[in-house]
Amino acid sequence: MGERRRGVPHPTRRRMSTAPLRLRVVATVAETDDARSVVLAAEDGAPVGYRPGQFLTFRVPVAEGALARCYSLSSSPHHEPERLVVTVKRIPGGRGSAWMCDELAEGDVVDALRPAGTFTPRDLDRDLLLVAAGSGITPVLSILRSALAAGTGHVTVLYANRDERSVIFAAELAALEQAHPGRLVVLHWLESLHGLPDDERLAARLTPYAAREAFVCGPALFMRAVEKALAAAGADPALVHVEEFVSLTGDPFAAPEPLAAGADEDEGAAELEVTLDGETRTLPWVRSRPLTDVLLAAGLPAPYSCREGACSACACVVTEGEVAMEVNQVLDDADLADGLVLGCQARPVSDRVRVSYDG
Repeated sequence: MGERRRGVPHPTRRRMSTAPLRLRVVATVAETDDARSVVLAAEDGAPVGYRPGQFLTFRVPVAEGALARCYSLSSSPHHEPERLVVTVKRIPGGRGSAWMCDELAEGDVVDALRPAGTFTPRDLDRDLLLVAAGSGITPVLSILRSALAAGTGHVTVLYANRDERSVIFAAELAALEQAHPGRLVVLHWLESLHGLPDDERLAARLTPYAAREAFVCGPALFMRAVEKALAAAGADPALVHVEEFVSLTGDPFAAPEPLAAGADEDEGAAELEVTLDGETRTLPWVRSRPLTDVLLAAGLPAPYSCREGACSACACVVTEGEVAMEVNQVLDDADLADGLVLGCQARPVSDRVRVSYDG
């Protein structure tokens, strides 16, 4: 899973280690015939801080070594914060989902990077529109649980599925709606009854909620239809956030390769001034190395997740100088105009660059 968000917020201060988490499987729960929740807790028992809608990147053991796969958290940090829950739908031929759904058992210990992602509301008190299809309900449920537990706004959920049997969390959604009759409305779209959701018919359902901040997660075609529907209904594009699922090809758990002696002089390194967690450091930035690798190699806790330019976990703001990004699947034109770059893909163009990870 990767994440692309309209209007990616400027980075905020992150005080956390970048060392992988060691998580123990506490329980597994069959949600539907092809979806399973895995309940996890840190081996040391300490709560793992995260925001609603974020995801974990897991190290998946395979014969050739390891794969990295990202799965959204369905749990809420406002309820049992010491437990993390990811909900995974089995994908035919998917090695990561097969491992999560068929192999993990209570007592197993897994490695994961710390929670990341910006598919998360800044303000749980505002009115929200949450739109999901299939397993896209996972981060949406995290946001919903948090908004109802810690916020005061009204929430409407539109959830699309093939049929009743494929509705993940059907019982919980019904229970939440019953428990919060004045704040929560859940609208189900079943293809077996309503046909495929297209932008025109979605617009009819979503127009009453078009002024709200919207979070959309599901298959790409579904999300494009929702975006078109909301645009037709007059929604502000800056308030529409979408999350996309991708498979990682690299290994974000691998440590950056050490620099060869004298590499900074050989490559005419740029001067980097970085502000991270309230502290400012000046470092040489070898032009062939991405910013995230430079900071990690220097022992700084730079945030990251996929390291492939497919999420915004490593986003920072360039306040002086110029950088170029090799890959960008996340930031839109407005983000770039605000100076946002992806640290895992950024390399220096100017001789001096100043960046900040603090809001």
